[in-house]
Amino acid sequence: MIDLYSWITPNGRKISVMLEEIALPYEVHPVNLGKDEQFDPEFLQINPNNKIPAIVDRDGPGGKPYSLFESGAILMYLAEKSGKLMPQEAAARYQVIQWLMFQMGGVGPMIGQAHYFLRHCPEDQPFGRDRFMTEVVRLYRVMDKRLGEAPFLAGEYSIADIATYPWIARYEMHRMRLEDYANVKRWFDAIGARPAVQRGMQIPKG
Repeated sequence: MIDLYSWITPNGRKISVMLEEIALPYEVHPVNLGKDEQFDPEFLQINPNNKIPAIVDRDGPGGKPYSLFESGAILMYLAEKSGKLMPQEAAARYQVIQWLMFQMGGVGPMIGQAHYFLRHCPEDQPFGRDRFMTEVVRLYRVMDKRLGEAPFLAGEYSIADIATYPWIARYEMHRMRLEDYANVKRWFDAIGARPAVQRGMQIPKG
């Protein structure tokens, strides 16, 4: 059993989608960021960085409870635990890892900053908004080129796609048109049609 501490954000959705895909039993513990529940002492024992998501694997290494934070690390852990969605062969494995890092270091942070500045930047102070939207467009172009070469980011469906999809699912918030990126749209539609993704994107309820 996995205890999932999460909220209704792209980073949180990554893990619920993953758990649905690999069919591991899990229990959801909502951490309401709007109420600052990420600062509760009980949660800080699991993640001292006061961010979601975090997990506790009740049957971790050595059969003991094991807590883990950072969504990319959790995805890798769950992939190794289940033997799914990350290949063992070295070249294919590092294809997955590189595109996972692309999401962790680029897609998530840049889109997240774009969301902030699009909501809060005054119209007469466009620097932040323009800076991050320029980067979002560049990242979409990188993905579109890659997805014109392969059906999924690392070739086969993997944790790299699971990490990226919840951010692209907010394309309207960062004012992108998927119709302008045909390969991204094809990928987005294919992933969104997966029943496990549909279930995971609704967890936790909010």
